[in-house]
Amino acid sequence: MKPTILRDTARAPDGTVLTLHEHDGEFLIRAGGVELMSTRQHHSEERLAALACAPLALARQPRVLVGGLGFGFTLRAALEILPDAARVIVAELVPAVVAWNRDPAYGLAGGLLDDPRVVVTIADVADVVARRTAPFDAILLDVDNGAAALANASNARLYSDAGLARARDALVPGGCLAVWSAVDDPDFVARMRRCRFAVATERARVHATGGAWNHLFIGRRPR
Repeated sequence: MKPTILRDTARAPDGTVLTLHEHDGEFLIRAGGVELMSTRQHHSEERLAALACAPLALARQPRVLVGGLGFGFTLRAALEILPDAARVIVAELVPAVVAWNRDPAYGLAGGLLDDPRVVVTIADVADVVARRTAPFDAILLDVDNGAAALANASNARLYSDAGLARARDALVPGGCLAVWSAVDDPDFVARMRRCRFAVATERARVHATGGAWNHLFIGRRPR
């Protein structure tokens, strides 16, 4: 059996330990010992981007905010859909995650970050939403294992009524808030609706051909 190798360690601002591991050519990140993401399971992240960005394929200059770089699968799927004039802001809280992706020894998503449509900011995505200078056509959140703080304690404000209201107000009319979750969360869906999102939910496999189900919450601001 091939070993799982610890490649690097970092800390989120709240002190949560993030670790990068490699196993048989695949990589995974753990937060506080809990697996947060993996390069072998990413179909649902790609589906999240497709649902949020498909309506923007023919838009003139769409603005998209991606909360959490991870291994870049959400970003890659968004860029495959969005037009050349799009602007995609990636808010990543932990500088080491960006460094891991850029490290050529790991062969991760560094090349995506050189796409002229992409701007990477080391920041809390909630702060980026609050400080926006222009509205977004879509906000994609994949910073935890669901609508509860895991990678960083401050993420809890993203999923509160106040955080959802701020996200709604940061969107253009008809804009999309897309949230990835490992599990179903009817309470969170109800919260989104309470904050005046029109919500659709979808299950998506972790692999295109099968595996466990993840859950995607797609909210749209009323026009």
